[in-house]
Amino acid sequence: MACSDSCQCLGERGQRSILYSILKNDNQPNQHSQGRERFAVPQQQPCSCGSKKKVVLRSPQTTCKAASVALLKTLKFVKNVHCFRKLPAEDQLQLVRNGWAQLLVLGMAQDLIDFETVETPELSMLQNILTSGQGRQETAHGRSGQGVSLTDVQGIKMFLNKCWGLDISTKEYAYLKGAILFDPDIAELRCQSYIQALQSEAHQALSEYVKVTHRRDSTRFTKLFIALSMLRSINANVVAGLFFKPVIGTVSMNELLLEMFYGK
Repeated sequence: MACSDSCQCLGERGQRSILYSILKNDNQPNQHSQGRERFAVPQQQPCSCGSKKKVVLRSPQTTCKAASVALLKTLKFVKNVHCFRKLPAEDQLQLVRNGWAQLLVLGMAQDLIDFETVETPELSMLQNILTSGQGRQETAHGRSGQGVSLTDVQGIKMFLNKCWGLDISTKEYAYLKGAILFDPDIAELRCQSYIQALQSEAHQALSEYVKVTHRRDSTRFTKLFIALSMLRSINANVVAGLFFKPVIGTVSMNELLLEMFYGK
């Protein structure tokens, strides 16, 4: 495509755009060396009844702030990827809108951001009759009628525990971010073939890095790829509802993303 011809960041045989530009801009120290006791905790399977139960953050003020900081770091990382900056503005925006939630959760895993939730109480039939749909937001300290599916939250927690159990390195996180960011399956991308090549390159770079650094663990790349599949199943609406709705209220997530992405 013409897009790949116009972008000069691939280098020889297309080997340097992800390998060098992502690592260059994601060199923060890995905090996993501190060790966490939760690594030894077995992963829980999603509750079969969790799809009906709704939960909210136990400490929304603290967790929402941490998530907001992680999102800012994520968007800064994205903007500093050289080949991303070479893409048309329309494609950049499409990639950010499509991948922000998964990139954020990946960033939360890297920064060891954990969270607790509590189940939202359901209004009884009598309460529904008496309130006639009014004042529900105030009931039970504003938690009634709000929240996200417990099953979806369990999926996020399982992914975080998966990452912490694998003790993923800074470079591995960088390659995983590249694989998520450059998603060629988005409709109406102008440089779809080029973005496909970038994603393939991220996968290949991750595979080669793992072969060098984990020679005794032939299954590590497969484990990372499973984690990537888990991450791709996380719903952006759930992430927005859990970590940002308590703060932004009725403001759309797209509006917040635009402000954060294009802000200084």
